[in-house]
Amino acid sequence: MVHSIHANVTASVTELKRNPMGTMAAGNGAAVAILNRNEPAFYCVPADEYEAMLNLIEDAELNAIADSRVNSPEIRVSLDDL
Repeated sequence: MVHSIHANVTASVTELKRNPMGTMAAGNGAAVAILNRNEPAFYCVPADEYEAMLNLIEDAELNAIADSRVNSPEIRVSLDDL
């Protein structure tokens, strides 16, 4: 079966077990695809990149909320009423 690999660096599960930090360092700050029997099993993602991905997901969710409310009626409120 053909699989897409979304990383420039790959390593086997055995390599990851043998040297986890060296395997991550081989990615030069990017994700490393971990292969099991020459098929992608999972990706090791550095903490900075993972945080950036979560921020993008959160931004997309907030944009979807804002888009869904764009035609909502406006309600005038004064600061004194708050």
